[in-house]
Amino acid sequence: MSHSNNDDQLELNNGDFTNSDEPLELFSAWLEEAKNAELNDPTAMTLASVDETGMPNARMVLLKDFDKNGFVFYTNFESNKGRELLESGKAALLFHWKSLRRQVRIRGNVETVSSQEADIYYQSRARGSRIGAWASKQSRPLEGRLALEKSVAEYTAKFGFGKIPRPEHWSGFRIVPMEIEFWHDRKFRLHDRLLFRFGETGWATSKLYP
Repeated sequence: MSHSNNDDQLELNNGDFTNSDEPLELFSAWLEEAKNAELNDPTAMTLASVDETGMPNARMVLLKDFDKNGFVFYTNFESNKGRELLESGKAALLFHWKSLRRQVRIRGNVETVSSQEADIYYQSRARGSRIGAWASKQSRPLEGRLALEKSVAEYTAKFGFGKIPRPEHWSGFRIVPMEIEFWHDRKFRLHDRLLFRFGETGWATSKLYP
């Protein structure tokens, strides 16, 4: 990463995060700063999974909620990522906030959200997005754009102006963190790294060499 002439002031403003003993509180604080600093999608995160052969896959998704129970996003369960997460039950996340020179890495187990949680979030989406959840056979071969547009038109006509129910194949995943690592860029690549690992007695912390 490149450095500006005001590195010292930026590092002073960022402070020393290594005094924290609660990763979710620290993540919440960093996310709020990212919402003020990042021009586009501060909740964007890389989601990594593995397929049935053990080959990794990574893509960008949007964080929709988080609390002490984990980090939540929504998708089509019949998509590649949906099938991979349901099969392996494990995933990794990465947040990178370039403007703040920070990143957060998360690894953990995967569980599905409740039907009630999924219903509430689904109904909060734009109507076109709800139609799209029905119309798109996500990750499967598409013979042409016209086929997708035809499917959208068919479901738009089917639901008219009434309520659009949530498809059974569309819901949310919660990544339950076992490890959370906070990384802060420093001069000469002497970065700060703080790892939280969850065990029988709760969160344990350790500093890592850059």
